[in-house]
Amino acid sequence: MKQSEITDNPRMNWLDDVKWDAQGLVPVIAQEVSSGDVLMFAWMNREALQKTAELGRAVYFSRSRNKLWFKGEESGHVQTVHDIRLDCDNDVVLLKVTQLGHTPGIACHTGRHSCFFQRYDNGGWHVTEPVLKDPESIYR
Repeated sequence: MKQSEITDNPRMNWLDDVKWDAQGLVPVIAQEVSSGDVLMFAWMNREALQKTAELGRAVYFSRSRNKLWFKGEESGHVQTVHDIRLDCDNDVVLLKVTQLGHTPGIACHTGRHSCFFQRYDNGGWHVTEPVLKDPESIYR
């Protein structure tokens, strides 16, 4: 089989290629497609990854609630998925997304654009991004 036939012919068991951890989860990074900003880190199980691929919308697995979490189901801050990638070890998924629901997009439950809003500098953590919307008004 030619290399182009291999890459152009999706396998039926593509979910089996993912190295799931002992709990059946894989870490996921959501990156904004337009800016390259890393928005958040989450987890997926097989069902979440399959639904994400089917719907073109980010679906994660909430470990604290032990259930699927459709990003934006409470906040309205949905992530449209443009690209799903698997790292070289097959144990981390990267989603390239457009963050919807607010301009600029809010991915973090703190009301910020990115969950990675704290930067280490000079012996401490410093907030680098403003709150774009009060979380109390997002999650009622």
